[in-house]
Amino acid sequence: MGKATFKAEAKLHEGTKVTAKARGFELTIDEPESLGGTDTGMNPVEAVLCALGGCQAIVARVYAQQFDVKLDDLWVEIEGDLDPDGFMNKADVRPGFSDIRYTMHIKTDAPKEKVDEFAAFVESKCPVGDSLEHTVNMKLDGVVREN
Repeated sequence: MGKATFKAEAKLHEGTKVTAKARGFELTIDEPESLGGTDTGMNPVEAVLCALGGCQAIVARVYAQQFDVKLDDLWVEIEGDLDPDGFMNKADVRPGFSDIRYTMHIKTDAPKEKVDEFAAFVESKCPVGDSLEHTVNMKLDGVVREN
């Protein structure tokens, strides 16, 4: 198949409210009032956690039959640790997550060994998890001053 390029756009509105768009879909991102926002949507780091859980679930759905695991239900609980003082420039700590943990809940009649093997495979094939776990080449491509 080769390399694919995915695109998104994020537009800042009043306060910290942002609308993010990709392929005709839209997501509202904001900060809670405690962080200066208007709480009209999840914040960016919550969106990252949701993206990880969503990616794990999609990978599971795509490969379940190959592993002979019938998914009666599946959900992923995700939590991450972050020190807001890094973002707020109040302390010399990284602004991003220091740790992310998740629990995959799989309702199935498949044997535990098969489910464990399946879960390890899902973890290994999740693009969002891979992007979070390994260094990604990221750079500001430019700044366009609009009038």
